[in-house]
Amino acid sequence: MAGLTLGALGVVYGDIGTSPLYALKEVFHGGHVATTPDNILGVLSLLFWTLTVVVSIKYVLLILRADNNGEGGLIAMLALATNAVNDKPALRRGLLLVGLFGTAIFFGDAVITPAMTVLGAVEGIDVYEPQLHDAILPLTLVVIAGLFAVQRFGTGGIGKAFGPVMLAWFASLTALGLPHIVENPHVLTAINPLYAVRFCLEYRWVAFVALGAVVLVVTGGEALYADLGHFGKKPIRIAWYGVVMPALVINYFGQGAMLLDNPEGVKNPFFLLAPGWAEIPLFLLATAAAIVASQALITAAFSVTKQAIQLGILPRLRVLHTSVRDIGQIYVPFINWGLFSLVILAVVFFGSSTKLAGAYGVAVTIDMTITTVMTFFVIRYGWRYPLALCIAATGIFFLIDVTFLASNLLKVAAGGWFPLLIGIGMFTLMLTWKQGRKQLSDKLREDAIELDTFLDAVFINPPTRVAGTAVFLSSEKGSTPNALLHNLKHNKVLHEQNVFVTVKHHEVPWVGFEKRCEVEALGHHCWQVALHFGFKNEPDVPEALALLKKHGVQLDEMETSYFLSRDIVIPTIGTGMALWREKLFASMHRNAAAAADFLHLPTNRIVELGSKVEI
Repeated sequence: MAGLTLGALGVVYGDIGTSPLYALKEVFHGGHVATTPDNILGVLSLLFWTLTVVVSIKYVLLILRADNNGEGGLIAMLALATNAVNDKPALRRGLLLVGLFGTAIFFGDAVITPAMTVLGAVEGIDVYEPQLHDAILPLTLVVIAGLFAVQRFGTGGIGKAFGPVMLAWFASLTALGLPHIVENPHVLTAINPLYAVRFCLEYRWVAFVALGAVVLVVTGGEALYADLGHFGKKPIRIAWYGVVMPALVINYFGQGAMLLDNPEGVKNPFFLLAPGWAEIPLFLLATAAAIVASQALITAAFSVTKQAIQLGILPRLRVLHTSVRDIGQIYVPFINWGLFSLVILAVVFFGSSTKLAGAYGVAVTIDMTITTVMTFFVIRYGWRYPLALCIAATGIFFLIDVTFLASNLLKVAAGGWFPLLIGIGMFTLMLTWKQGRKQLSDKLREDAIELDTFLDAVFINPPTRVAGTAVFLSSEKGSTPNALLHNLKHNKVLHEQNVFVTVKHHEVPWVGFEKRCEVEALGHHCWQVALHFGFKNEPDVPEALALLKKHGVQLDEMETSYFLSRDIVIPTIGTGMALWREKLFASMHRNAAAAADFLHLPTNRIVELGSKVEI
């Protein structure tokens, strides 16, 4: 339990743990909120109760209960919610679209977080050595470039240091804030929620705008749910209540106590907490913590991408495993360098954490709102709780989420458009891929020949049989694969054993080995096989086919060939999607090599046979 809790500190709380670098500063930035004693206490009260309600109660107490066979995250929640309303097709489609958009907008968050956290940490130079101000941007770019460059080596070694680094970070947050609270204990009165209420009633519109910066204290809170499968509920809760929440509150209140004595310190209250001798160590530790927070989002982006591929909402991409022991350690080159390019663009374009704050928060509040909506349908239709209880349990959180979202939408023109643009682009790709695959599947199904009927016809006058086993992959069970038709047409032979394999991905995290294989004998040494995988399973086809031995199917690894259909998609006018989306789908449609890489097929024994398909 201690090891899991330490690991949770490093992986789960990296993002929310670095929010003291910039959150309080951004609330007062630009002169919208004057640094008077009453305003400081009001803002601190808002920060404290936002952490308490949104993270401590909503995520830690409620959302963590909505696990999908031990897994969490928006994709797991999407699977729970859509399965709960299977008998309501229209509602299911609506939830699917909402969940897809939430998954897409996550990639906007994965771009903004590394840019914001690393830039916010490196800006500490400006506090201690103002003459080095011009070095902030180049140094930030160097740190980010190094971070993305090491991804291909895997996060195993770096991950071991995550926990101790963040433990040192949270200890430092406490050590920095506590002396200032002791010097000015009056700041603790901000725990009274009346200060937050009074601040909102007095300033109204200004307070509403300030909520767009207040929400920065909970960015990363959604990681509690996303990383549920890695650590479990108990370690995440112990880490939050025992270490993270106290450290964050003490540091924020320490910053507030300092501002009560020195309002000019609002230019960077976090770094001004430190005594002179601790300036350089704090700068180095803050940079290390920012790297940990960024790494957590990058790793999550790889994981979300893989799950999205297996659920059929993204095209197959090259997925590399960086550990022989840990199945979750993966590297997706396309996503890595795509994120890197966008992070560099964000840093160069915005130039400072203050300007990036305008972009930060939009993606997070959208995901928070979608999570709350999904939770309602899970507890109402999945868990069958009374309607009144479901509304009471999620209604107040929905109002809070929508309020924060509305405040952040005011920042769209100031930078919030950036993650929204990324999210809309990813949503378009996902929807195009999903609809394109459906059209392609429908078209192939129209032209397909039933496998039983075809084999009966073939064996009336059987072709020459050759030694070995042929494995034909097909997207539709019971239909004749195009690869088989082309093989008979061009090679005029049939293998001694023929296995027709359909890979099925399900909206559950895991499918055990006992349910992995479904086998049907077709006669003449031919078998129809369905392989079942959850979205967290590795779709290792050769490993799964080894389970056929207990069904009497012997596969010699050296004599087995895999036949894949390379469908060349040609867009046509007058179909269900717009022509430009059909062309986009055609350009995204990968050849058999991508499928082979994703399904762990031995590339030296793959035979690609192509066919043209119009959609």
